[in-house]
Amino acid sequence: MFFLWPQYLWLMLGLALLPVLYIWLLRRRARLAVRYSSVKVVREAAGSQWRRHVPPALLLLACAGLLLASARPVARVALPWARTTIILTMDVSLSMRVTDVKPTRLAAAQDAAKLFLHDLPADIEVGLVTFAGSTQVAQRATLDRKSLVAAIDGFQMQMGTAVGNAIVMSLTELFPDHGLDLEELAAGGRLHGRSLDEKDKPPPRNIKPVPPGSYRSAAIILLSDGRRTTGIDTLLAAKMAADRGVRIYVVGLGTVDGEAASAEGMPIYLRLDEPTLREVARMTGGEYFYAGTAEKLRSVYENLGSRVEIVTRENELTALLALASAVVMFAAGTLSVLWFRRIA
Repeated sequence: MFFLWPQYLWLMLGLALLPVLYIWLLRRRARLAVRYSSVKVVREAAGSQWRRHVPPALLLLACAGLLLASARPVARVALPWARTTIILTMDVSLSMRVTDVKPTRLAAAQDAAKLFLHDLPADIEVGLVTFAGSTQVAQRATLDRKSLVAAIDGFQMQMGTAVGNAIVMSLTELFPDHGLDLEELAAGGRLHGRSLDEKDKPPPRNIKPVPPGSYRSAAIILLSDGRRTTGIDTLLAAKMAADRGVRIYVVGLGTVDGEAASAEGMPIYLRLDEPTLREVARMTGGEYFYAGTAEKLRSVYENLGSRVEIVTRENELTALLALASAVVMFAAGTLSVLWFRRIA
């Protein structure tokens, strides 16, 4: 914590005089009460030994809070991003059947993804995109964790790996008003002619590029065990994400190069395209992680949870302290009226 106006803290020294003044008033009052012959007045002067001190103590506490508030305290508080959306983009190509990560790459990725969802704050929306030769939105961004888990458990594996398409599909989910069309982008640009059912489709939006990683309300987590074999160029798609300020955290899974055995024992040639995946993370202001085992993959997801869900913000506490002090002061006055029929 720090203070915007620390010079006002010197007023706290004056607060130390209030208890001294209070004790002096009590002694003076006691001396005056002894002069009266009325027993009732003496009893009233004595009062309850603990009740008589509660309202002044609360008043002293309220004054301390107001003096602190006048110095404008600021605290750095870790808070979830407002309306944060995370898109989990997961590879479901046939190579995910390989058993170098136990029990299989896909099963390990599914378990780690579900653990990641479990650890996220409940107010963060999560969407799920799957890709192989084609790309689908398995679950639109939602707060319903059960629906996400069901979608993760229902993965269907396919041939091919379209990493670039997966990134564009994820951006489409985050920016539905940008007019991104995956089919037309894959065909090399805007197609000539339109069918009747396309007449209401919004035109592609010309965006002004922003600094990479500057869009703080969303992130993409991309998991893949291979290299692009079809679809949009991966780095072109990464540039589209970078221009929109969206960070991409990339998880490379499995064998970096060579052969690996599938669950059925059939050898599959696999070479993880680490240079491209690292460049995707660099271009977008994200990070690249290599997870060669189930345990490491799980730890990667746990680390991603802490990276994309929390941001440290500076929050001024002046209003909060002033409000709390006002409540305490009101409580002191109320107790004084209830117990002693006066505010004093």
